[in-house]
Amino acid sequence: MADQPLNPVPAAAGLASFPAQGVPILRSVNWLGLWTLYAKEVRRFMKVQLQTIWAPSATTLLFLVIFTVAMGRGNRMVLGVNFATFVAPGLIVMGMMQNAFANSSFSFLAGKIQGTIIDYLMPPLNEGELMVALVGASVTRAVLVGCALALAMLLWPGVHLGVAHPWAVVWFGLNGAVMLSLLGLVTSIWAEKFDHNAAVTNFVVQPLSLLSGTFYVIENLSPLFQQISRANPFFYVISGFRFGFLGQSDIGASNGAVLNGALGLGVLNAVMALAAYAVLRSGWKLKS
Repeated sequence: MADQPLNPVPAAAGLASFPAQGVPILRSVNWLGLWTLYAKEVRRFMKVQLQTIWAPSATTLLFLVIFTVAMGRGNRMVLGVNFATFVAPGLIVMGMMQNAFANSSFSFLAGKIQGTIIDYLMPPLNEGELMVALVGASVTRAVLVGCALALAMLLWPGVHLGVAHPWAVVWFGLNGAVMLSLLGLVTSIWAEKFDHNAAVTNFVVQPLSLLSGTFYVIENLSPLFQQISRANPFFYVISGFRFGFLGQSDIGASNGAVLNGALGLGVLNAVMALAAYAVLRSGWKLKS
């Protein structure tokens, strides 16, 4: 059939013509495909919600119990509130970020190990739609974990979570989850086995989370370590999220410092999103 033309034949009566080879049929956003992948990823972690939502909530709640008992005796006050109330917002957003990373760092890695990576690459989704669906599912898991943690901490004696600035709770909570979702997505592309994923979790995510001011204010640190803390993006997420509940933070003395931190976090996420998109589009370790 080599003598047949490659260009489409004009539509005859009752017959539809097909586009030429290489011409995309979907010329705009594939909303149905995007939603389908998002729903698939959400159903994946909801099927084991005892492990993906409630277990992380219980583990994070143990931090509150331990540190309240160890450091909250004698009605210790931090930023004008008792220690349990001070540490609770940081633990909530820390749990959100860690679970956002855990969710997005699993999809491609599991596909490569199980041989099902084609299920992500074959559907008619471009790189942007693929990234949005995976990151969106991870943020959904982070929000569910955060809600479960907030509910549990409200029932804990001594914790009083009143929302002083709702915009800060939403902005820093969602941007923290997006930041770790993008990091997890790139990790999932790079990793070739679960040990690689665990290495990023143990040597990057966990240290940055625990050394970000979750359990202390950085004013208690030496000037050198204060500067190191301010170079940690997790610090701005946790302190900004805490500002949303308490109306105070150790980012700076004025609300303008918090706004600058919020703007910087948004810019960082935009840069990370562009980098993740570029890696996806290159097909590195996915299509080779």
